[in-house]
Amino acid sequence: MFSIATAHAAEGISVKLAPYVVGEFMGVPITATLITTWLTMAALILFVALLGRKIQMVPGKLQSTMELVVGGVYDYMSDVLESRTVARRFFPVVATIFFFILAINWVGLLPGVTSIGFYQMQGETSSFVPFLYPAATDLNITIAFAIVAFITIEIAGVLALGFFKYTHKFINFSSPLAFIIGIIELISELARLISFSFRLFGNIFAGKTLLVVVMFFVPYLVPIPLIAFEVFVGFIQAFVFAILTLFFIKLAMEAPH
Repeated sequence: MFSIATAHAAEGISVKLAPYVVGEFMGVPITATLITTWLTMAALILFVALLGRKIQMVPGKLQSTMELVVGGVYDYMSDVLESRTVARRFFPVVATIFFFILAINWVGLLPGVTSIGFYQMQGETSSFVPFLYPAATDLNITIAFAIVAFITIEIAGVLALGFFKYTHKFINFSSPLAFIIGIIELISELARLISFSFRLFGNIFAGKTLLVVVMFFVPYLVPIPLIAFEVFVGFIQAFVFAILTLFFIKLAMEAPH
């Protein structure tokens, strides 16, 4: 596994190609980004459970807001996919991708993340290891999101067209030109794993690095608008990931021609 993390060092700023390993469980390393992901997941589950227990016929402000958001997303998916039945089938995956990525991006900006931890001895020197770190700065986690999106897209294509008709998009021996086009389509399909994961990873990592550099040299006032900008970037990256998943589902369902 590898990720890129930024950290303050006594002599300046360092950048390293490794996640912060907090501990191990049965030989499996537990990283700060993984703990952040788990805590975010638990918070989302708790929020939904509490909201579900307080649903009323006459909704309050929070319930009305959530109904507006969920209903708006569902209606938009129905328009894109041109079917409310298909939208209902893939809505849980697309909506979960959006809200989960949005949550981990915003949690990574909370006070205490990256700054609460412990010092670990490495030979005669010690290094700071945070308990929490922005999850999307770990390429392993963004790849996991990309794999979920990729599998969902392929399942959508198979369900809509059937296995043999869908694979005919990529493996076509009807003519040399059709075969070459099919191979290109297959390569572009597999390339989505890279584009999905690196787009999210690169934007969140770049924003985190910028914040670390600015806070190191100008720790007061200047980081505030940058943090506000990163809140916006966190939303945009979650939206882009989810909307691309939706449009690729739409493309996968179209018959080859």
